[in-house]
Parts: sequence; structure tokens; C-alpha cells
Amino acid sequence: MGFMSTDQQKQLLSKMATGNGHGEDSPYFDGWKAYDSNPFHLNNNPNGVIQMGLAENLLSFDVIQEWVLNNPKASICTPEGINEFRDTAIFQDYHGFPEFRNAVAKFMGKVGGGRVTFDPDRIVMSGGATGAHEILAFCLADPGDAFLVPTPYYPGYDRDLRWRTGAQLLPVQCDSSNNFTVTISALELAYEKAQAANIKVKGLIINNPSNPLGTVLNGETLKTIVNFINEKNIHLVCDEIYAATVFSHPRFISIAEIVNDMNGVNRNLIHVVYSLSKDMGFPGFRVGIVYSYNDAVVNCARKMSSFGLVSTQTQHLIASMLSDEHFIERYIVESANKLAERQRLFTRGLSQVGINFLKSNAGLFLWMDLSSLLKEKTVEAEITLWRVIINEVKLNVSPGSSFHCSEPGWFRVCFANIDDATMDIALRRILTFALKAKEADVPRKKQSWQNNNLRLSFKSGKYDDVKLSPRMMSPCMRSPHSPIPQSPLVRA
Repeated sequence: MGFMSTDQQKQLLSKMATGNGHGEDSPYFDGWKAYDSNPFHLNNNPNGVIQMGLAENLLSFDVIQEWVLNNPKASICTPEGINEFRDTAIFQDYHGFPEFRNAVAKFMGKVGGGRVTFDPDRIVMSGGATGAHEILAFCLADPGDAFLVPTPYYPGYDRDLRWRTGAQLLPVQCDSSNNFTVTISALELAYEKAQAANIKVKGLIINNPSNPLGTVLNGETLKTIVNFINEKNIHLVCDEIYAATVFSHPRFISIAEIVNDMNGVNRNLIHVVYSLSKDMGFPGFRVGIVYSYNDAVVNCARKMSSFGLVSTQTQHLIASMLSDEHFIERYIVESANKLAERQRLFTRGLSQVGINFLKSNAGLFLWMDLSSLLKEKTVEAEITLWRVIINEVKLNVSPGSSFHCSEPGWFRVCFANIDDATMDIALRRILTFALKAKEADVPRKKQSWQNNNLRLSFKSGKYDDVKLSPRMMSPCMRSPHSPIPQSPLVRA
């Protein structure tokens, strides 16, 4: 029996299967692989990599678990809910349960401050926000067409919107001089560049609140964006999956509110992506939503959703949970308070050692500025610093270049996916690293940066030199991606 070489095996597969369209050759995903190969655990592996590259919301899970225990009928797999088992198990309509769509529409209005209502008949379900974005890309663009996206933006967009659709993403360059605010001049410049390159622009994608910035778009900026897409006659896709993570002023403003207040807007160009993955901490439930003002898009998206439906068991549970107004009121308030407190503690620690960060009021992360630790303002120097943080400090944070940030030295660090004890250790590692980096800054000429790879060397230091009171063990959270060998980029 003969053996085929890797190249011979690839010849039997499609270009999609053998290509790198998924985008996993990125430091963003490589950090997850480094964590997967050596995950931190408070007792079993205290010297492992702490996962701070995963935007998950675990801070208010106790509130949700309490509701589940008090509402056993919401599950079809309990004695109290077993009567619903048969009808739920055999239901296959890809429109979804009416009560599910009603509950989600009402919840979207709730996190929008009650200033706008959403029509349940325009709710189209999908397998998470990933599926929702891809459905919209299929509906709005042909292969080769492009979407404008303000930077920095979520690295997964490169996968979600491009890989299988053949669409392009064109960056709208934003910078720190105005806190990465989207401006009309930046939008016009990106559009003009696309026109000059003979690229057909079909839409603009915005993320509000922003991942990775943790900021919200104000009303004037949103109106500017709507006027821009209206004038160009291109689509606007508003990713609002972090809407309920806003924990202080300014408030979140949904694009639906702007559309209601403006005259002369072509509503057929407006589309919303929503999910329960971030606001409720349910990424495993794969509840994604497409909400469009365009009838043709709703009809097409609903047909396409059959490739990634939300399970009826999940729909049943979610419909019951989101319909409990007392619970939702409590959850939104407690979640915001806990996010605010976690961010306050985290930023206070960073400030103590002079680490700057973008002021934010939303999201599950912080946009941290480590540019002062770069030997030079280049992406290469940023990746060098990132390798030190991954391999020596043992923290998985995500470098700004993986978010297409035009300024080297920014890093996204997630703070809501780990427990208090793990956060204490992570913060101590960051503070110790920063202090050692400052000490090394003066004698850089004495080889603090290794000449061969410009790499900071702190291997003599310990990053967990703190005694902590016993608390909950940190769960060994695995990456939500399939097992992939560790990338050489991490250890390069």
C-alpha cells in the first residue's frame, strides 16, 4: 500500500479545503493555540497560559444559573418540562418558534434602552453571529465585491465575511488621535481608493459597541454613517452583539433608533446582526440573529438559515428566559455592575505601572497601549513583544495588528472570561512584566533586547509571586476552534 505526499493529498481536495481562507494564520488565533497547549489552572497548572484573548462574559453566570434552577419547566429535559419534549423535538420550521422570535425582538428593544421596537417577523435566526454575518454577505455581495470596515476590527470578520463568500474587506483607517472615531473623511478616502482600484463597494460594516475598543458610537457619528451609505447607495451592516455590555455613560444607541429619527433614509440598506453570545454569555448556544429592513433580504436570509438553525431546544429555553421581565431587568443591571467593577480594578492596576489604555465603557475587554515597550514603531516589533507576553509572561492577549490596527503597540486584553483569582494572577503578571520592562528600558544597550530576534528576556523573573486567598478554581476553557497544532508563529 502506497502513501501519498501532503501535496498529493491536497490535489484531491477543493481549493477552499486546502487554502487559508479561515484566517487561522494570525496571531489572534495563534494565541489561542498557545493557551490550548498549556492552559492555566489555579491548582493543576498554575504556571500555564492565562486566557485573556477570549471575549466571553462569565461574570454574571450565577444569575443565569439561579434562574435555570428556579425554572425547570424551561427545559424539555426535566420532569417539569417533559410535556414539551415531543413538539419541540419534531419542530423543523426554519422561521423558528414564534415565541422565540417575539422574545428576542423584545430583548433587543430592551438593551436598546426601550427607545425602539423590533418586528419579530424580521428576526432571522442563524448559528451565532458568525453565521449571521455570512448570511448577510451572501445576500448583499457577489464574489469580488467589497465591504468597508473601520479599523481596528474583529479578526473573525476576515473569516466570517470572506472565506466562503468570496467578498473582500477594505479597511477604513482610524487612529488614536481621535480615539479611533469613524470620520467622514476616512470613509470617503476608503471609498475613493476602492473606486480607483475598480472594486465594487456593496456595504459598510460597523461594530457598535466596538470590539476591540470597548467604545460606543454616538448619535452624530451614526447619523454621519447613515448619510454616507445613503448617498453612496450601499448597505450598512450594524454588528450590535455587545449592546448589553455597556456599563456606564455614554449610552448605547442602536442603529434602529437612528433610522427611526432620520428622514429620507433608504431602509432597504439597513441591516443588524445580533447574538446572545456576548450579552448573555451564551456562545455555546449559537444564537445569532439577522434583522433587516429589506424584505428581500429577510426572505433570502430565512431560506439560507436552514444551513445553520438554532436548535428548537435552545429556542424553547431562550424564549422562556427572555420573556421573564423581572429576570431580564435584574440580569442587565447586575451584569453592567460586575463589568464596571472588573474593568475598574483592572484599569487601576494598569495605571499603577503607567500602562495606558483607551477610555471605554462597554465590551468584555480593554484596548491596552504597550507602544512604549516597543523598540521601534513597527508591526514586527509588536509581534516580538507579543511573543514575550505569550511565551514568558504566559498571557494570551491579542496584538493590534491582528485587528488591522494601523498603529503598532495596541493589544486587546479580555477581562470578563476568568474568575477573580485568575484575574488577580493575570494582573500581577502584567504589573511585574511592566515593571521589569521599564527597568530593562534603560540598559537596552546592554542587550535587554536580544540582538538576534529583538526579544525581551525576563526568564529570571517570576510572574506569579503573589499569595492569594483561596477562591474558585479557574476553569480550563478550551478554544472554541478545532484542535490545530501549535503555530510556529508563537515560538518563532
